[in-house]
Amino acid sequence: MNNLSVSSTIKILGALLLSSIFIVISVSIYLNQKNIKDATIVNIAGKQRMLTQKISKNIFYLHQSKSNDFLEMDRAITEFKKGLSILKNGDESLDIAKAPTKEIDERITKVESIWSEFEKNSLKFKEAILTNNTRGLNEVFSYVYQNNDKLLYEVDKILTLYTHHIEEKNTFIKRFQYISFGFLSIFALFAVIQLREIESHAREFFQKYKDLHQADIKELKPIDIDGEKEFVEMANDMNCFINRVNSVMDYSQNALEQSQMASKKLEELSVEFSNILDELENRSEILKQIDKSEDMVIESSEDLLRTTKKLNNLKNQLDKLLKSCQSNL
Repeated sequence: MNNLSVSSTIKILGALLLSSIFIVISVSIYLNQKNIKDATIVNIAGKQRMLTQKISKNIFYLHQSKSNDFLEMDRAITEFKKGLSILKNGDESLDIAKAPTKEIDERITKVESIWSEFEKNSLKFKEAILTNNTRGLNEVFSYVYQNNDKLLYEVDKILTLYTHHIEEKNTFIKRFQYISFGFLSIFALFAVIQLREIESHAREFFQKYKDLHQADIKELKPIDIDGEKEFVEMANDMNCFINRVNSVMDYSQNALEQSQMASKKLEELSVEFSNILDELENRSEILKQIDKSEDMVIESSEDLLRTTKKLNNLKNQLDKLLKSCQSNL
């Protein structure tokens, strides 16, 4: 992320972290809500098994007592049919979906087929009781006795399938939570590493800036920074300033050296002229001309010396200016 700015890096990391946390929490809440509905379905499936036994017990009891009180048996039949319908097709009022897998749906269909015959025989049993049809009672009793365990077995299979289905979902939820926790941990570690890297680049920049502030003005060197966009831009600005200062210092130094060399050459010429004058015999007229030339040379030498002093003053002013800039940075 070195090509991004510090603010962009922090915003991206924060947005990704918050999004990940929001997604994990939302999915966990949704799956937990589904678990609550699954518990309701398991209760309904478990109750279906109990109702088959209740219907059969009522038939056995009424067969023995010859009673015509069908209230409890009718309630059990109505409740069983309602529960079977909920397991098959779901219930919007309870927010229960229909059979979640093909295997469960097929098993419910098989129970419906067995229950259809079982219910018909229950109605025949009531008819036989009311009409005192002993033969009919015996036939229904025999049917219930033979098929009760079969109906109970198939209903119990539905309960087992729902239980396995819910256990698989719980396993998935746990796996999802573990993976999510691992992902968030890795992402958080990555975010910490990125932030530490930004901090390291900032420390490096300020340390080089501090070294630059304390360095001799004749030894200024460009700053080399490899980091976020802001640090690179600040380093480039500082390097531009350093290059300009170095350029001015080089120019002033060269000018000073050139003026010093010119002054030295003029001194050598003066010495040579003096030697020549000493060797001349008739120099009355010549001396006048030479004096004029010598005056011109001396004047030029003095001008060069003044120029040299001015250049020295310029260099001193530049040194003061740079020191002032360093103290204000």
